[in-house]
Amino acid sequence: MTDKKSLPIGIETFAKIRQSNHYYVDKTRLIVEMIQFSDYIFLSRPRRFGKSLTIDTIAELFGGNRALFTGLYADQHWDWSVKHPIIRLSFVDGVKEGLDRLHKNLANQLGETADRYQVTLSDNDYIAIQFRNLITALYEKYQQSVVILIDEYDKPILDNLVGNDPEQATQMREALRDFYSVIKGQDARLRFVMLTGVSQFSKVNLFSGLNNLTDITLLEQFSAVCGYTQSELESVFADELVNIDLDKVKQWYNGYNWTGEKVYNPFDILLFLADKNRVFQPFWFGTGTPDFLIKVLHEQGVETFDITQMTADKLQLSKLDIEDIHPVALMFQTGYLTIERTFTLLDSLYYQLNYPNREVRQSFSKLLLAQYLHKKEQEVQAPATLVTLLTTNDFNGLEQLLKSFIASIPYDWHRNNLIANYEGYWASVLFSYFASIGFDIVLEDITHQGRIDMTVTFQDHIYIFEFKVLPNSTSQTGQAMAQIIDRNYAEKYRAKANAIYQTGIEVYAEARQIQHFEVLKA
Repeated sequence: MTDKKSLPIGIETFAKIRQSNHYYVDKTRLIVEMIQFSDYIFLSRPRRFGKSLTIDTIAELFGGNRALFTGLYADQHWDWSVKHPIIRLSFVDGVKEGLDRLHKNLANQLGETADRYQVTLSDNDYIAIQFRNLITALYEKYQQSVVILIDEYDKPILDNLVGNDPEQATQMREALRDFYSVIKGQDARLRFVMLTGVSQFSKVNLFSGLNNLTDITLLEQFSAVCGYTQSELESVFADELVNIDLDKVKQWYNGYNWTGEKVYNPFDILLFLADKNRVFQPFWFGTGTPDFLIKVLHEQGVETFDITQMTADKLQLSKLDIEDIHPVALMFQTGYLTIERTFTLLDSLYYQLNYPNREVRQSFSKLLLAQYLHKKEQEVQAPATLVTLLTTNDFNGLEQLLKSFIASIPYDWHRNNLIANYEGYWASVLFSYFASIGFDIVLEDITHQGRIDMTVTFQDHIYIFEFKVLPNSTSQTGQAMAQIIDRNYAEKYRAKANAIYQTGIEVYAEARQIQHFEVLKA
């Protein structure tokens, strides 16, 4: 009987995983194919998705450490007769203190590489020149082309940008552009180059000197190079999944998609399996507070309604500039949105985006809800009340709860928000409320007769919500329910639900109050 394998939580070293009886999901087929695909690779993935482990695996391949790959795809599909000198640079720890610190960091990493391979570098040279000289020295000494692997290439920029120092972020970008531009001129001495990071800063602004990079971020064949597929989860971690509700695991942590097969966030899966009680928690989301992202969304007037309806082309998803931060690109690149489907419009390819899973949708909605209410996240009304009311079909209680919730929106914030006069705004507000608790929700739910403002699924029951904004307190009510019935919204769900509850909500926006609330069972 073999010893039970260990979960590789926080381990980003390929050798440690392979030599210490840890679970390992074999990604070497995709890695080998990626290396064969192009000599210059760029890959963007959100934080804690296994980018560093991928880089380390590539280093072990080019280092010729075959023993680590026994039983893996690469063992029989790699040329082990050739070893290459490797320059590895990492900004995982970040560099926020300024250009001097960035230069010292790079100089130290280049110096460590020079010492490891026993070549000499001048201490007085400009950092880009040191980089060029190191490539030349390694090539000449070992008579082999050099491999360059750069992990989290963008972190010095992002750390300053998120830290509200755009000027220093710009300085970091310019310094890194000069540094990375060295690579282009060394093509004859290089075997393979790969850069990974979270963001995809514009090539014009950061990679103008390195325009031969092949961006595989949205290539279908490499969509699963980082993350666990459903089959990988079930086969590799089979011993850990006994008596586990796999459908629920999928709802919580699967769903990330870069045009290929959907994957799980490895960080979520490993921490979930490590929890003896198997409690579903926002493990990944809790490791980083997206305050900067919330700020960008607020400044640009992006509402919940907009987030769940976002579409973009490849250029929009791939472009992020310090001077022009587009919320779609920012949310996608940081992992808060993913590709739900692709479609063609006028011969151009577009991507429909959405939250990847329950973890992100629920956690992000809590932050947005706190923003709506001008409260701390923990001060928002407890979810237990709403769950209890729907469980017992207490619609009188639901009416009072929603009235209280709407009234809690600060008057000044509401008054200065012109879209509060539109139904979509109120759908967005209540979406955040319901989504923050974990309900299955569809906004702008398409039917044969029109679009339902919001549909909520809970315990085999369907709740159809239609919103209307009243111009004044004396306006005629009942229009929301009339629309639900006239357009027969319930028909879509008659064969799918045990019960359907049609809910019309009419809001007098000026007074921040629900003027009319009506529920009819279909």
